Amino acid sequence: MEKIDVKKELKHLYAPSAKEVVQVDVPAMNFLMVDGVGDPNTSQAYADAIEALFAVSYTVKFMVKKGTLAVDYGVMPLEGLWWTEDPSKFLIQEKSDWQWTSMIMQPAFVTNEMIDAAIAEVTKKKNPAAISKVRFGSLTEGTCAQILHIGPFSEEGPTVEKVHQFIDARGKRIGKHHEIYLSDLRKADPAKWKTIIRQPMQAG
Repeated sequence: MEKIDVKKELKHLYAPSAKEVVQVDVPAMNFLMVDGVGDPNTSQAYADAIEALFAVSYTVKFMVKKGTLAVDYGVMPLEGLWWTEDPSKFLIQEKSDWQWTSMIMQPAFVTNEMIDAAIAEVTKKKNPAAISKVRFGSLTEGTCAQILHIGPFSEEGPTVEKVHQFIDARGKRIGKHHEIYLSDLRKADPAKWKTIIRQPMQAG
């Protein structure tokens, strides 16, 4: 059986340094996604979205492993796009007004048919609250700036500011604030949480 480490293959996108902001080119990739609104710390809709995304992602993984492709791969980390109606107030605005898309990247060989079959199986076995909101789509971010933040989410501000300053010196910010959660938040010490901060940019 073939084993694939997608994170390793995309190391430049999923293993950045915490020391400096870097510019990367992010190609089109496919994601399972759920859209919502609200504070991620208190929103039931956000918790429901994560539950549904991981349930479908793991079901797809085992279908691919047992199927004709016979490929074993690790499920990718949870990611999130975050934004507010007024981008200038994103970092200071009440989080209950935040809009978000939670998502998990799927390897290129995962098809619409596989996703449909996995959603049907998860619905039949577990029927998580947000399963009807799960969608499969492509995201193209292009040129982005990113850095690794180590520590709790509440201390992300200076790291985000560093990314913004990097972009502002070279062009302008476009698109949505993007976070990639590399740690298991249920087990890891918040002081050691690893989160990639990514922001699409347009060179000036």
